[in-house]
Amino acid sequence: MMNAPTLAHPTSSPTVAAVHGKLMQGVSYAIPFVVTGGVLLALGYALGGPTIGAAPPVTAGFDWLAPVSWAALLHQLGALTFGLLVPVVGGYVAHAIADRPALVPGFVGGTVAAQTGAGFLGGLVAGVLAGVVVDRLARWRPPRVVAGLRPVLVLPLAGTLVTGAVMWLVVGRPLAALTSSLTSGLADLSTGSLVLAGAALGLMVAADLGGPINKTAYTFAVAGLATGTPSAQTVMAAVMAAGMTPPLAMALATTLRRDRFTPAERENGRAAWLLGAVYVTEGAIPFAAADPLRVLPSLLAGATVTGGLSAAFGAATAAPHGGIFVLPLVGNPLGHVLAIAAGTLVSAVMVLSLKSLRRPQ
Repeated sequence: MMNAPTLAHPTSSPTVAAVHGKLMQGVSYAIPFVVTGGVLLALGYALGGPTIGAAPPVTAGFDWLAPVSWAALLHQLGALTFGLLVPVVGGYVAHAIADRPALVPGFVGGTVAAQTGAGFLGGLVAGVLAGVVVDRLARWRPPRVVAGLRPVLVLPLAGTLVTGAVMWLVVGRPLAALTSSLTSGLADLSTGSLVLAGAALGLMVAADLGGPINKTAYTFAVAGLATGTPSAQTVMAAVMAAGMTPPLAMALATTLRRDRFTPAERENGRAAWLLGAVYVTEGAIPFAAADPLRVLPSLLAGATVTGGLSAAFGAATAAPHGGIFVLPLVGNPLGHVLAIAAGTLVSAVMVLSLKSLRRPQ
């Protein structure tokens, strides 16, 4: 008899750090759904106006020559794509933790999270729960006669039963209440509170340049988008603007004072123009790794300024990624650009000033 397929999972229980890393890995699979859905929604609003959400389903009638029909199509496709976000988050977080046998429990748990109103946070919890449950179940060694069924039947079935039951009967409602509180909190934010939130999230975005703190800020902003509140779009714009600032600042600094940087850093600076423009915060990592005492405080200051100014200017977007490519979809694009420029200048000037000082021993 053929041996049972080998599962790609660790032999010991996943640690908290490992689960967090897998969670971020799983969330990365969901980002294309967020970006695509967000851009489609934004295009629908841009073409059809703020009332396009009330348009009848395109299946009920579609006028090929009417802009409003195309706007409705874009909006409804965006809503559908966004609706897949929570199940996808659950499925791929579970997959990152316990491989393919955890996909079904993760998707089902994410779908339950969506149905119960637990939202994005519920999808994350469902994915972690499904992954850990399947990881533990995979340690059971069944009789050889059923060993071949373990990865395709036993583990998905048992994992789905456990994850679905827990999500539906135990954690669904509390998570729904937490999501509702997040929605209410975002909706109740005043202009001053939004500025503080934007500044704080900007600080988090630059804290580790794409690491867990950065991803926490980004996940918060994306979770807010799912609530549909205007304040959530302001928060999303602030986070994206702040995330663009660090690589742009280092690109500007290497352009203004080439003598302050090594040949390798100058090369990285040329690439950082593009990375910053398309919202890849990690483009600043080589500079921070080479000179953290000078670079990191500078990037933190600039990103904080950008996040706060973006919110103060009222920039808003339903597209959670894309950088300059989604600029036409940003509310108050001029304010958005000014916030990015201000933070970039603050960071570049600060890092050049610090680099003019004697290098610490």
